[in-house]
Amino acid sequence: MTAAAAGSLAEQAYLALRDHLIMLEIAPGEPLQEGRIAEELGVGRTPVREAIKRLELDHLVVTYPRRGTFATAVDITALAAITQVRAALEPVAVRAASANRDPSARAALEEAARSLAALEGTPDGPAPRQALQVDVDVHRAIYRSCGNIYLAETLLRLDNLSTRIWCVAMHRLPGLTAHVTELREMLEATLAGDADRAAALISQHVAEFESSIRAVL
Repeated sequence: MTAAAAGSLAEQAYLALRDHLIMLEIAPGEPLQEGRIAEELGVGRTPVREAIKRLELDHLVVTYPRRGTFATAVDITALAAITQVRAALEPVAVRAASANRDPSARAALEEAARSLAALEGTPDGPAPRQALQVDVDVHRAIYRSCGNIYLAETLLRLDNLSTRIWCVAMHRLPGLTAHVTELREMLEATLAGDADRAAALISQHVAEFESSIRAVL
C-alpha cells in the first residue's frame, strides 16, 4: 500500500470516528476497540491508530496506558471557554467567507443553504438530530469557505465540542430547530457579501447557543 493510500484510509477512519463521537453515537466513556473499528470500517489497524492520534488532539478520545482508548466525557463546564473563543473567531470566519469569491467556496455555502431550506420544509418538523446535523453542516461550510486553514481547524474542533454539548441537551431544547434555521439569514448575508450583517448574525447565534444550553442544564 502506498503512503498516499494509507493516509487516505486514516482520513476515512478519522472522519467516521469523529462524527460518531461528536453525535454521541459512541457514548462518553465508551472504549474504542481498534480491531472492531477496523473491521466495521473495512480498514487495517494502522489507519485506525492514526485516526485515534488525531482524535486525541481534538479532545474527543483519551488513551490510558494499559487500559485503552475511551471517548471523552462531555465537559459542560467548558461551555463558557468554548463560547468565548467561538464568539471571537466565528465572525472572523464569516467575514472572510463573505469576501471569498472562489467558486468552490460559494458552492459549499450554497449547498449549506439548500440543506437549511430542506430542513425548514420537513413535514411535521425535523427530528432534533436532523436539525443538529444541519447546524454542523452549515458551520463546516463557513469554515471551508473562509480560506484560512488555521482558523478553520480551530473552529472545527470547537464546534465539534459544542455539538457534543448540544447532543446532551437537545431533547430538552424546544427551540432547537428555530436556532438552526435562523442561520439562513446569516448564509444569505454571507453569499451577498454583506460581511457586517453576517458577522452580527453569527455572533448572535453563538451567544444564543450558550444561553439556550444554560437554560436547560
